[in-house]
Amino acid sequence: MPITLRQLEIFEGVAANQHVTKAAEKLLLSQSAVSMAIAELEKITGGPLFERRGRRLLLNDRGRLLLPEAKEVLGRVRTMEQLLNEATKEPAGVLRVGASTTIGNYMLPSLAGEFARLYRRAKALLIVGNTQQIETAVEEGELDLGLIEGPCHLASLSSAFWRQDELVVIVGPRHPWSPEKVASLDMLARAMWVMREKGSGTREVFESAMASQGIAITVSLELGHTEAIKKAVEAGLGVGCLSRMAVQRELDNGWLLEVGTPLDLRRNLIILTRKHGYRTKLLEAYLSLLRENS
Repeated sequence: MPITLRQLEIFEGVAANQHVTKAAEKLLLSQSAVSMAIAELEKITGGPLFERRGRRLLLNDRGRLLLPEAKEVLGRVRTMEQLLNEATKEPAGVLRVGASTTIGNYMLPSLAGEFARLYRRAKALLIVGNTQQIETAVEEGELDLGLIEGPCHLASLSSAFWRQDELVVIVGPRHPWSPEKVASLDMLARAMWVMREKGSGTREVFESAMASQGIAITVSLELGHTEAIKKAVEAGLGVGCLSRMAVQRELDNGWLLEVGTPLDLRRNLIILTRKHGYRTKLLEAYLSLLRENS
């Protein structure tokens, strides 16, 4: 019995979600259909592909061997589907767009609505992660393009300037810096910082700005989401540094306060694509929309 594309798609989904129920929801299938497809695939390949731990399914060594091959096959099929859609005048298909946290949460949602209005037969699927995750996903073909905060680190990718952003240093209303709303380099060096995780573009730009002044930061709390950082800073757990557009609402309402510093916290937002990759009508349409909103 040959392996089907549907089985590989379900296998990829279960591997990514480590759970039959979550994979079924994303694939719009029943749990029984997903379980049956995995069972059939394991029968065809001659043994288990997952290690069962409670309700979680973790890839075993055989599954890890199969996964990159499955992704390559599915990637080629998706490329074929987009190429076939090129015969139509209107861009059509599903574009996989990755964005680092600030861009994905605060800038792209409004563009998604405009893109859907302009191209009825097209869909832009948004995946949010940190800069490092987005770069890797674009390189491996899991994403068609990416938008990141700060410089690209992979030579295999093409990068183009999109627009500029600015970081701001923030404190809570009861922080000792709040009366003056100004911090010297010495104060910045002694501060306890609430920061994003390593691999975040926001953290990289901030650390670079501090290093240019000869300052190494002390991280008291590391959080993986912008909203969590805002709440921690508001509660007085430390000093933060985030994109102005991510904290504008809190600044306007006085929940957070902007602190002036000697640092240059401007940064470029970058568009990533694969070098020498074929640019479909759908990809070009999305890039055109980005340029119009730069």
